[in-house]
Amino acid sequence: MSKPTLYIVKIGGNVIDNPDKLRAFLSDFAQIKALKILVHGGGKIATEVASKLGVTTQMIDGRRITDQAMLDVVTMVYGGLVNKKIVAQLQSWGCNAIGLTGADAGLIQAVKRPVKTIDYGFVGDVTAVSNAGFQLFLENGLVPIVAPLTFENTNGTMLNTNADTMASAIAVALTSFFSVNLAYCFEKKGVLANPDDDNSVIATLTPENYDTFKANGVINKGMIPKLDNAFDALKSGVLEVTICHADELRTALENGQVGTRVVNGSVVLGR
Repeated sequence: MSKPTLYIVKIGGNVIDNPDKLRAFLSDFAQIKALKILVHGGGKIATEVASKLGVTTQMIDGRRITDQAMLDVVTMVYGGLVNKKIVAQLQSWGCNAIGLTGADAGLIQAVKRPVKTIDYGFVGDVTAVSNAGFQLFLENGLVPIVAPLTFENTNGTMLNTNADTMASAIAVALTSFFSVNLAYCFEKKGVLANPDDDNSVIATLTPENYDTFKANGVINKGMIPKLDNAFDALKSGVLEVTICHADELRTALENGQVGTRVVNGSVVLGR
């Protein structure tokens, strides 16, 4: 018997910070008829709120240092302000959303990242996802909206966790129950061959051409961990990974004519 389709969508980038763009994206997301989960970021909003509260933001290579004061801020912003605004908007469009962090129902456990050359503070690396917990929400008609927060089960500490990684981990965990499609949405049309040309979308990425693009510097910086997560998900049973503009989510999922499709191998399977 075939598994039901599940879409796991991560929304981030400048879309989260722009109320009009976020509203348009959520309207499209609400209209997806299949089972679905939304994972969101919110880094710039956390930085703004931290500034208002007098909490200093420290970044190293684009990654946030999460000390205790910043952990309090991101817990409030990600798990409260951003998450509940998204939930409220989706409810207004008839999408029965429920806002969650990794701590709720023990959904996503993590461990505090060990200190190597840099101490990132209260940043979590995912260790376990409760596939049964997510299945329970989905089977009861709820759409999980997941904030980028996990928890350490041994001591109950909340942990700031990369939203791309969380989306990938959830997708992999749920392959036991569902045919999972993972989509990363942001303000660009996909992975670009030329960062200054929004139309230079790389239509298909395989492990082979990904390595080439990295070697020659076409793909760099923050796109690398996103794509590493995408390929890891494919190797672990996720059917498809798409990277696309937030405005083009439904088009990308329905016919694959937009965005970048990440595939595990040189053979591109039909949709």
